[in-house]
Amino acid sequence: MAPLSLSRLFRSKGHFQRLIVSCNALHTHGGSWTCCDRTPSTPQHGQRFGAVSGIGGTVQGLVNHSGTLIAAAPLCTSADSGVDRTSWLWSIYNETKKQTEELIPVISSNSVNPDTIFANNEISLQDIEIYGFDYDYTLAFYSSHLHTLIFNIARDILVEEHRYPEGLREYEYIPDFVIRGLHYDVQKALLMKIDAFHYIQLGTVYRGLHPVPDKEVIAMYEGSHVPLEIMSDFYGKSSHGHTMKQFMDIFSLPEMTLLSCVNDYFMKHNIDYEPVHLYKDVKEAIGDVHVKGIMYRAVDADIEKYICYGEQTHAVLRKLSENGKKMFLITNSPFDFVDRGMNYIVGKDWRDLFDVVIVQADKPGFFNDRRKPFRRLTDKGVLLWDRIHHLEKGQIYKQGNLYEFLRLTGWRGSKVLYFGDHIYSDLADLTLKHGWRTGAIIPELRKEIKIMNAEEYVHTMTWLQSLTSLVEHMQVHRDPASQAVVQEWIRERESLRSQTKDIFNAQFGSLFRTYHNPTYFSRRLSRFADIYMASLSCLLRYDLRHTFFPRRTPLQHEAPFWPEQTTAGAMKFPLPAERAQGVSE
Repeated sequence: MAPLSLSRLFRSKGHFQRLIVSCNALHTHGGSWTCCDRTPSTPQHGQRFGAVSGIGGTVQGLVNHSGTLIAAAPLCTSADSGVDRTSWLWSIYNETKKQTEELIPVISSNSVNPDTIFANNEISLQDIEIYGFDYDYTLAFYSSHLHTLIFNIARDILVEEHRYPEGLREYEYIPDFVIRGLHYDVQKALLMKIDAFHYIQLGTVYRGLHPVPDKEVIAMYEGSHVPLEIMSDFYGKSSHGHTMKQFMDIFSLPEMTLLSCVNDYFMKHNIDYEPVHLYKDVKEAIGDVHVKGIMYRAVDADIEKYICYGEQTHAVLRKLSENGKKMFLITNSPFDFVDRGMNYIVGKDWRDLFDVVIVQADKPGFFNDRRKPFRRLTDKGVLLWDRIHHLEKGQIYKQGNLYEFLRLTGWRGSKVLYFGDHIYSDLADLTLKHGWRTGAIIPELRKEIKIMNAEEYVHTMTWLQSLTSLVEHMQVHRDPASQAVVQEWIRERESLRSQTKDIFNAQFGSLFRTYHNPTYFSRRLSRFADIYMASLSCLLRYDLRHTFFPRRTPLQHEAPFWPEQTTAGAMKFPLPAERAQGVSE
């Protein structure tokens, strides 16, 4: 959920001020409440010393003319005062919960617009002269039927060509079992979510279709940290001694599901198997679905079933063209497949919109391998042998490499913005080695933002944050009675954390967070994508001179002094006409 506008919270009948004042009191003398005769600073005109109702009862301090507490004095609460510590702690808990719940309507009103473009790095569209695109899940979006198709074909390849048990055919694709960005331990046959600091999120480790107990995970990895040397390589692959594979492609969802189903079958039937062989066989079967053209032929045969009609994709391309922007397409898919899809999405004249079209590019190798030259492809699929001296509009090119592309076009540096859905294969090399600006297409954003806007999530997350603050500040009371209360709060906190995970996905939670930490996926997204959005259609909300500014979120040692921390355009505010009609913010 995007941070709130503090100015809006300050208008909410003082609830936020009272909560902040009370929380500030918690920080007194290192985070505990103690007896003290000290008072706040000298009162100015219109101010007086007094007391108001706050967390835990009465809070003494500096009060203004309206009765609002401006600065809290240290509170007198200790064992020597005769106050029952347990009752005192629960009174703080109850008052915190009450004031937190009073904030829910205000927080809920600050919902995030799923059509927003979010910035990791400042970028102005006014500086962009050339726009580049991947095809799959960037220009073309697919229905859920495609994942079922890939799963079924690969499953049958395992049975028919790799001689896997016939009983595997009983397994069907499970649409909501996995999420993108998960890691798979090839040697242990474990699927899991890892955070930005290489820690496994306990409770998200699965062997087959069933979770692995936390104690077993900790025993296998001697804790929950995954050492760098066994993590996946730069492109998320399991190679050169790395035992982890990270699944970053949207097309990998059926692959992860198939791995889980095959593992489940072998364990269920007590079949001894080698996990490394299983991983390689599933990987090969999934690869055959693409390489042998099985998926392409199936989509071509029923394009309306598999491709979501891209009216807004066409609108984006037309907008860029009308504003004099150059455009190019670099995709790993074959021309016939792309041509059929673009005819459906844009129209038969789609090639007129692009200055350069490159198919079967073999990304990410395309960005690094200088050896592969371009070959021109005729409309009938015939490869020509002549040397390429120019990349001409209206022609189709196969393979090639980025270095030759840069030489022939001169499209270098930050005047180029390239969009893709695969953070490694599409974006990483471009931003690290070539200085292009990059945009990540993350379709999952729409679903996650919708969840974050829901009242259930807002209520749970707001109370979770308040409860965490209570635990943090009240843990200093080490007497047995106080510790018993704090431990009960910790158990409630753990339950709330599990609830917030399950809201997104019962097995693995959010694509972007492991409880409070960013996921490993989020870490790579923030590093390799200047901007990210749910789909290209989000560009229609902005003019082509718009500058995207990253939100300045406070570092851990910084105080959030600035009043606004919300991405421009992210919050849903009424139009001027609505305000004139008396619609409240």
